[in-house]
Amino acid sequence: MDVIFSSSQALLNAHSGITSHVGFIWQQTRTPLVVQFLRIILYVCLALSFMLFVERLYMGIVIAFVKLFRRKPEKKYKWESLKGDLELGNYSYPMVLVQIPMCNEKEVYQLSIGAACNLSWPANRIFIQVLDDSTDPTIKALVEQECRRWASKGVNIKYEIRDNRKGYKAGALREGMKHSYVKLCSHVAIFDADFQPEPDFLERSIPFLVHNPEIGLVQARWEFVNADECLMTKMQEMSFGYHFTVEQEVGSTAHAFFGFNGTAGVWRMSALNEAGGWKDRTTVEDMDLAVRAGLNGWKFVYVDDLKVKSELPSTFRAYRNQQHRWSCGPANLFRKMAMEIATNKKVSVWKKFYLIYSFFFVRKIIAHVVTFILYCVVIPATIFIPEVQVPRWGTIYIPTAITLLNILGSARSMQLVVYWILFENVMSLHRTKATFIGLFESERVNEWIVTEKLGDALKTKKGSKALKKLQFRVGERVHVLELFVGLYLLFCGWYDYSFGRNRFYVYLLLQAMAFFVVGFGYVGVFVPNS
Repeated sequence: MDVIFSSSQALLNAHSGITSHVGFIWQQTRTPLVVQFLRIILYVCLALSFMLFVERLYMGIVIAFVKLFRRKPEKKYKWESLKGDLELGNYSYPMVLVQIPMCNEKEVYQLSIGAACNLSWPANRIFIQVLDDSTDPTIKALVEQECRRWASKGVNIKYEIRDNRKGYKAGALREGMKHSYVKLCSHVAIFDADFQPEPDFLERSIPFLVHNPEIGLVQARWEFVNADECLMTKMQEMSFGYHFTVEQEVGSTAHAFFGFNGTAGVWRMSALNEAGGWKDRTTVEDMDLAVRAGLNGWKFVYVDDLKVKSELPSTFRAYRNQQHRWSCGPANLFRKMAMEIATNKKVSVWKKFYLIYSFFFVRKIIAHVVTFILYCVVIPATIFIPEVQVPRWGTIYIPTAITLLNILGSARSMQLVVYWILFENVMSLHRTKATFIGLFESERVNEWIVTEKLGDALKTKKGSKALKKLQFRVGERVHVLELFVGLYLLFCGWYDYSFGRNRFYVYLLLQAMAFFVVGFGYVGVFVPNS
């Protein structure tokens, strides 16, 4: 018994010694290392946050000027509707190619093909080109049958396939350009499989290109048929509202440059070819093409009141995959093109500065990284290090100003601003991760997952599968990374409430709850497997 007691005592003494040793090391390294490191990271994040604020403020001032003086593109550039010539007839209209790239788009292929075939344009001056990369033979047969149905009505529609998916969307568009009839076309309009242009789309967009030889691209605005489907789609609409109302409008007005959205736009064929055509070196082939064309001196026009219906991702998995591609691709493109932009001799120094600093660095890098690192990592960490104080302007004034500027284009959803902030902070986790993957070209840098479109699938899968939905929902939709960050923020919030003096716990607990909601899959809609 004495031996057991002696052994227990020795273990306790050893444990106490280890604890004391660890505590001593912590005290010795805390101030010179931990405190200083956290302080440096905080100052860097605050500086980046201020840069983001200045960028948002600049764009806010420009868009206020645009709205105040009603600077519509029809006033800035020559625009006259096209009419048939008495002698030439319909041949006075330019030949237009309409490309519709798709891959396994069972739910929406009829919508996009039907909308394209109903475009108001002389039948002998247009080619509808369906680029089908579907891997499912059944879907392939359905798409081909739909094309034949429209061809029987006299529509000049071409169904094109290839034997591989190399380059994904960029590869399909590039392959589509190789057909002989494409050489007859002077303009090309592009619509993704879920986009439904109005019949007058070409009549409103093509005149900009016909009457202004310096314009290489006309971009329309997206509007969404399922924006009110769930809270997640409403918050996506808020983000897109800022992108189109502010970012695209400011780029068009102040710089005649913006990132092509990859769909709902019309290119001048010569501008596209002069820039080198479609490249698949990143997952943002549309932005890649736009930057190269912009460096060649071509001007872009964004038409805000020219709207094309489309569908938002309504499942979290689809949205997360989309955001990974849209965050990773620009960062990777920045890595590949920064020196090319800096050494370009065809555009002004001001435009090169705008591209490198504003378009890429602030909007595509800082905007993602600083949101997650500052508000979800660094500020919570200061709870445990009271020597590091976050200035009030960094926690209240700058974030509030940025938020107010961000919701300029989302007047109808102002009541959702708190939910939007919390959700955007959650998504910044994935955007930051994707941004670093793009910058350092790690293994997922060229990952391309087609964004799932539901169309009417959700309506048809309800009812009999409701029980299955409830039974398997949690198991199918748990996201570990979000839960881990949620636990970290929950602990920080509890510690601040119990022992801290920063009073950050209200924000921390709310943000932790948002991470848990997403982590357990209770965001977006859920479609049970067939």
